[in-house]
Parts: sequence; structure tokens; C-alpha cells
Amino acid sequence: MASGSYRNGGPKLSAKLDRQHSAVYSTPKASAKSRPPATPAAASSLRRSGSGNPASTPASNKGDAGVPGRVRVAVRLRPRNAEELVADADFADCVELLPELKRLKLRKNNWDSETYEFDEVLTEFASQKRVYEVVAKPVVESVLEGYNGTVMAYGQTGTGKTFTLGRLGEEDNAARGIMVRAMEDILADTSPDTDSISVSYLQLYMETIQDLLVPGNDNIAIVEDPKTGDVSLPGATIVEIRDQRNFVELLRRGEAHRFAANTKLNTESSRSHAILMVHVKRSIKGRHDAEPSLPRENGNASPLLSSLRPPIVRKSKLVVVDLAGSERIDKSGSEGHSLEEAKSINLSLSALGKCINSLAENSPHVPFRDSKLTRLLRDSFGGTARTSLVVTIGPSPRHRGETASTVMFGQRAMKVENMVKLKEEFDYKSLCRRLDIEIDKLIAANERQLKDFEDEVERIRADAQSRIAEAEINYMNSLENERSKYQTDYLESIKKLEEKWRMNHQSSNNDKTRVAHEQCLEKTCNIEGSTASNSEEITRVGQLLLNEKLLRESTEEVNDLKSQVLHWKNLEASASAEIIKLRKMLDNEANQKQKLEEEIRILKGQLLQLSVEADKTRRSLESGGSGKSLTGLDSIMSQARHSQLRDSGNGPKASIAKLFEQVGLQKILSLLESEDADVRIHAVKVVANLAAEEANQEKIVEAGGLTSLLMLLRISEDETIRRVAAGAIANLAMNETNQELIMAQSGISLLSMTAADAEDPQTLRMVAGAVANLCGNDRLQTRLRGEGGIKALLGMVRCGHPDVLAQVARGIANFAKCESRASTQVLSVL
Repeated sequence: MASGSYRNGGPKLSAKLDRQHSAVYSTPKASAKSRPPATPAAASSLRRSGSGNPASTPASNKGDAGVPGRVRVAVRLRPRNAEELVADADFADCVELLPELKRLKLRKNNWDSETYEFDEVLTEFASQKRVYEVVAKPVVESVLEGYNGTVMAYGQTGTGKTFTLGRLGEEDNAARGIMVRAMEDILADTSPDTDSISVSYLQLYMETIQDLLVPGNDNIAIVEDPKTGDVSLPGATIVEIRDQRNFVELLRRGEAHRFAANTKLNTESSRSHAILMVHVKRSIKGRHDAEPSLPRENGNASPLLSSLRPPIVRKSKLVVVDLAGSERIDKSGSEGHSLEEAKSINLSLSALGKCINSLAENSPHVPFRDSKLTRLLRDSFGGTARTSLVVTIGPSPRHRGETASTVMFGQRAMKVENMVKLKEEFDYKSLCRRLDIEIDKLIAANERQLKDFEDEVERIRADAQSRIAEAEINYMNSLENERSKYQTDYLESIKKLEEKWRMNHQSSNNDKTRVAHEQCLEKTCNIEGSTASNSEEITRVGQLLLNEKLLRESTEEVNDLKSQVLHWKNLEASASAEIIKLRKMLDNEANQKQKLEEEIRILKGQLLQLSVEADKTRRSLESGGSGKSLTGLDSIMSQARHSQLRDSGNGPKASIAKLFEQVGLQKILSLLESEDADVRIHAVKVVANLAAEEANQEKIVEAGGLTSLLMLLRISEDETIRRVAAGAIANLAMNETNQELIMAQSGISLLSMTAADAEDPQTLRMVAGAVANLCGNDRLQTRLRGEGGIKALLGMVRCGHPDVLAQVARGIANFAKCESRASTQVLSVL
């Protein structure tokens, strides 16, 4: 920029005295207009503001409990600087501060003055610490409690706004500004384990929102919620803060990228509005215990319900706004680009003043949409944020008009009321993460239980089988032993009976009766002994039957286990069927993929044929227009192109149109990313021919064709691809909307690099034509100079080719016309 520069730091404002009393806000005071009263009774002559209440609130009032959401305004006086000490040595200050009464007297002349009252009046001796405690600390405390808050500085250029808000205090710790001190309090009151703090640092320059932390992000869009009306900046960089040193480093980096310039009023005048956004997210504990509606067990909350309750979080935002200073052109001496910057600053501040006037007067319509600044501050004035404003003024009588305007701005802001709301919500994301962990644990536990159950079933089955086998063996052994024992006893009894019978047969006949009687007795005894042995055998058989019953029960258990095993096998079979079904689906997908590849090969063949026809047409057009004059080159080339197309009938143009209708633009653009170099060449040629038709340009841009062409310029090393891509971009650059899109995507930088690397005259001709088309847009003149477009255009003169020189001459002519129109507009404004 011709008039802008970068800086790190702020205006040198000295703090001489630190008053040791607490920061106090009082109710809004009515302004007064009279001669300075000599006695307390004369105070009744003070002019009243719009509220009509007497301005007699004592200084010890701790706040306005009746209007808790009103905007609080403090005024701060800057001490005289070195220039004012010399130039205004014979004149008194235009303001007189009465900090005890929280009043400010603005002198009209030596005998007449106007009196105004504010929430706080800070003299030139007020320290940075006192300013923070009075202006910003109540807002920071509200942010920590879950409310949105805004701290803003407004005033003339050079009155100490940046010093008050953004001073880093690296050399002098007492000179730290509101930004640094606010982050110290926030970090001290939060825990890194449960709370999170993140910041964004932006600047509003020439109605464009730019990221001070990532300078390349220079066109951030404002997104507005259609339901709630809240505005957000999703494209801004958000950095999480862990310690104070990290935050100070971010501020230093952002200040280095902020626009500043040297004017008559300030050697480092801010040319943009700086906006610091601090996002605070805090977890609230112990809230669920106070909810009586939840069911309880034995007087305690159910563990299941406790785990399902989402944690409560408070999301709040602190916005610190360092407004650029309002200035008069005749006093600041701005000219050229600095003049344009001053116009933009004054327009945005004027829009802010209109919104505050509408809010102060309870107007049904508030023009928030007149400026991006007012859209960003919509929540700060008339919204849900707690807002504190510090207006900075200077003592010089030469700037009394600017001082009066600043004071009146603060007076109107004091009438604005906000509906402060607590930003508290349930953290469902944290609950979902916790439930996912619980589900994973339950699944793992279920899998372990299922594995243990299967192992237990297998163990029981093996144990039962071993017990059954052992019982069968024992049963057979017992039967065999009993059978052998009974046979042995039977044979022995037969032998004994036979032996006794022989002995009795040999005895005398005389003893037959006795012997027979004895034998009968003996048989009777034997029968009784046999009966006793049979009873024992029956007992053993009963025991065996009992054992058999137990074995049968074990067998039934084994059968149950077998049925369960069969059920699991059935489930396994059904799973196998599902796997087979999925394999069939995969085979179908593979067949469809083959068909698509075949279609792609056919399209490549058609594209190759069409590109050859397009090359022939282009060569005929170029050969037909080479002998024309330098002045009418573009019109003659256009006529030759149309004539050639008319003569060719339904040739390449009809083929390309037919391909466009049958294949579709998306498939043609997708071939620009093909790995085959020949396919890319033919695809970019087809796109270039389509871009030559005005009806196709909008479709190409909407489908992402412009982005793809710029990407080819960036990554391709093929001279043919770069030449044809530059020609397509030149065709698209004939439309003003497309010109702005090309500049927004760094197109001029890519064209400059292509011009520096190219040696082919045709490539340089295409690049020069694209740059020449961009030179015809009034809004792009500054960026063309700043990003090297004009330098690249002049550098292509080295080629010496007539076609290249013609395009260079056309671009210089377009640029000169735009510069002439801009100069005419500036002169008309002056």
C-alpha cells in the first residue's frame, strides 16, 4: 500500500498516577449546559438529557439496579503531547474534568461551557490498572459467569484508544492494556482441565474482514443465524489459549499485521478496526443434585440416571473492539489511498452512530446492515451482551469539534439498553462421548461373559461326558463282579450239598430218620442263609438302580447342552449365508465398476477426437487473424472466430455441444485431474472451447471449472496445458463477477508466475490477455498493483511478439482508463 504500513505497539500515552480506589459504575447522568455554577444551588441550572432526571447521583452509588443491562460509558482524557505543548501553550484546555462528580465540562469559550455526566471520568493521570478496573473488569467478571461482554474504545485519531486496549506492556508492566489484563483475570479464574479458552483476532479494513493471525485469510464472511439473528465468523482462525505468554505472543503477531499509517494527527494511526474475540467455555458442576424431579433410590439419585444427565456448560464471549479513529481530511492530511481508508473508516463509524441513535430513540428500525462493523456489534448494542464503552478525547482546543462529537456519541450510547442473558446449555457432545465409552465397556464385558459362558458350557460338557463314561464302566464292572460272585456261590453250594448227600447215604439205615431229620434241619438253615444273602443282593441292586437314575439325569443335562450347541451352529450357518450374500453384492459392484471404466475409455476417445478438431479450428483462427492491426486485434479475432464457426457448420462446435449435453460438465472437469497427461490436455482444450461461449461461462464457474483451471496453472509443468488453461481463464475474465473470483483465488499471482516461467509467445499472449481483461475492472486496480499484476504485464514486453505486445498495450490502456476515472471521482469529491 502506498500510504499504509505495519506496526507493533500503540500511541505513547503516559500514565502518571494510580488512584487507589475501587472501580464504581453509577447510573446514567443527564447532561447539562450552563455557566460554571458558583454555589451548589446553581447546579439546578444544569441542562437535562433525554431522561429528564436530575443529575445528582452521589459518586458512591454502586450501580443502577433498575437498568442492569444499560451500556456503561467512561471518558478518558489524554495528556498533551509534545506538539500541543508548543502549539497550544497560550491556550487553555477545551475540557475540564470533575472526576469526583463524574462530570466533564466542554468549553465553548472563556465564559461559556457545556457540562456532561458519565459513569466514570478518568483524568490524564489515571493509570492503566484503574482504567481496566473501571471499564473492563465488571464485564470480564460477567463473562466468567456466563454472559457475553463487549469492551470498546471510541475517539478521535491519536487520543489513545490502542494504548488503552491493546498495549502489551513488555517494557513497562504497569502499561499493560485491557486485552492483556482481561486475559490474566480469565486464566486465573478458570481451570485448564474443565474449561477452555480460545481467541480470534481480526481487523475490519476497507469493509473487508481479515484475519490478523493468518494474513492470507483476508476475506472472511459474516454468517447470520436466520432464527436467532446471532452473527458468527466461521472462517476466522480460532487458537486455544493455555497461558498468558502464548496470548501475548498472539497479540504481538496480530498487531504486526494490522494496517497503520503516518498522518498529521498521529504517526502510527490505525487504519482498521481491530476486534479481539475471547471464547470462554466453563463446565458447571453440582446443578443436577438440586433437581428434585428426578427419581431417587433410598434418597440418592439413581446411578443410571446420573450417568445419562448431560453436563451443563456456560459459553460466553468477550469482544474487545479497538475502533479506528474518526478524522477530518483537512486536519489529517490524508491523500491517495489514505484518503480512501479515511472514507471507509468514517462511513463505518457513521453507520455505528446511526444505529446507536436509533436505539437511544427506541426507533422501530435499526440499520445494523449498513456496515459490517454494525453487523458484528449487533449483540453489543441492543443485544444480549453486557457492554462497556470508553471514549477517549484530547485536551487541544484546536480539536474541540471532534471532542464534542466524541462526547455526544458517549452520551447517546448511555441511553442504549441491552437484554443481558445467561449463555447456559447442555453439553450433549460430552455426554455422547461418555456414553460411547460406557457402551464400549459394556460390549467388552458382554463379550467376556459370553466367552466365559461358552468355556463353562464346554467344560460342563466334557465333565459330563467323562462322568457318563466312568459311570458306564463302573456299572459294567459291578454287574460282572456280581455275576461272577453269584456263580461261584452257587457252585460251592452244589458241591457242599453233594458232599453231604454222599455222607448221609453212607450212614446206617438206623439213623435214616435222624439223619433225614437233621438233613431237613440243615436244609432249612441253608434256606434261611440263602434268604439273607438274597436280601443283601436286593439292596445292592436298588443302589445300582439309584446310580442309573443319576446317570440318566446327567444324560438329560448333556442332551440340553447338545441342543444349545446345535442352536449356535444354526446361528453360524445363518451368518455364513449373510457372508455369501455380501460376496455376491461385492461381485455386482465389481461388474458395475468395469462397466464404468469402459464408459470412461469411450469418453476419452471422444474427448481425444474433439480436442483434435478443436486444435484444427484454433490453428485456422490464429492463422486467419495474424495480419490484422494492433488496435482492432480483439474484434478481428472475434469476427474470425464467428466466421470460422459459421463456415464450419455443425463441425467442432456442434461436436463439443453434443459432448457437453451427453457427457455433462462435471465429467469433463473431472478429466482435468486425470493421471494421463494426454487426457488432461484434451480435457482442458474442450473446457477452453466451452469457455469461449458466454452462455457456458457461468456453468463452468459454478461447477468449479475456474478453480480447476487455476490449479492446473499452479501444478502443471506442461507448456500446452498452461497455454490452453491461461486462454480459458482469459475467456472467463471477460465477466466482472468472474474477475473478482479470479482475484479472490490468487489468480493474478498464478498468472504472474506463469508469465515469468513461460517462453512460448502463445502462452504469454494468453496470459497477457487474461491480465488485460482484469485491468478493465475499477475495483481491482489496487490489488493488481499490490499483487504484481501490472509488473508481470510490463515484463511480458521482453518477448517482442506482436500478438503479445498487442495484449500488453490493451491491458495498459484499460488500466489507464480506470486510473483516470478514479482520479476524476476523487477530484469531484474534493
